[in-house]
Amino acid sequence: MHVDEGTALALEAELSAAIGHAEFPCLGAKSALARGMVRTVACRSIESAWDDVRIHEELLKWSAAYRKDPIGLRSLAIVFEGPDHLDEEQFETAMWKRLQSLADKDVWRGQPYDRNVSANTDDPLFSLSFGGAAFFVVGLHPQASRPARRLSRPTLVFNLHDQFDRLRGNGRYEGMRAKILKRDAALAGTVNPMLVRHGEASEARQYSGRVVSADWLCPFRDPRAA
Repeated sequence: MHVDEGTALALEAELSAAIGHAEFPCLGAKSALARGMVRTVACRSIESAWDDVRIHEELLKWSAAYRKDPIGLRSLAIVFEGPDHLDEEQFETAMWKRLQSLADKDVWRGQPYDRNVSANTDDPLFSLSFGGAAFFVVGLHPQASRPARRLSRPTLVFNLHDQFDRLRGNGRYEGMRAKILKRDAALAGTVNPMLVRHGEASEARQYSGRVVSADWLCPFRDPRAA
């Protein structure tokens, strides 16, 4: 049984309100929301595989839709009902279990890996890939230490890498990134130590929002990694 319609609408409204809040730092998410390009998928528990097949199907449809119309910023947000008590390490563990399950389904369905990124989590060019398209994931949850990652429900936001490449191509990426970092630092009081550009270090270290040490090992392996 999926989340009922009333709960799904409530979860979508919670996410929209959070993104729309004046202090929310991500200008890309605000732009996508304003254009009606944030799709919310309501699920039961981030600790359960109950909705994984449905989530993977949504990722495949999202990838296909972007290939048909790649204009503008957009985000696919998977919002879970709970649990709301997970600390940062517990959330990170649950997040990677969901991502592993989704990657395994991508392999099982014979989907290619985006050739523009690496499937190896140790590679600075690592990115997740679903339906042949690379994704960057932003994890948010109630117990996050960074205010920008704090949300009332556990949430995984999937952002297509190609849309950032397009921003770089038209010269808009660095300006937007600088504004987001400034807003995030104003909100938290400090600069996020985990943020790096794609290609400088594996982005897997950034997904959960937790500050991890230099010797942190990603608990995920895509079967397509060399």
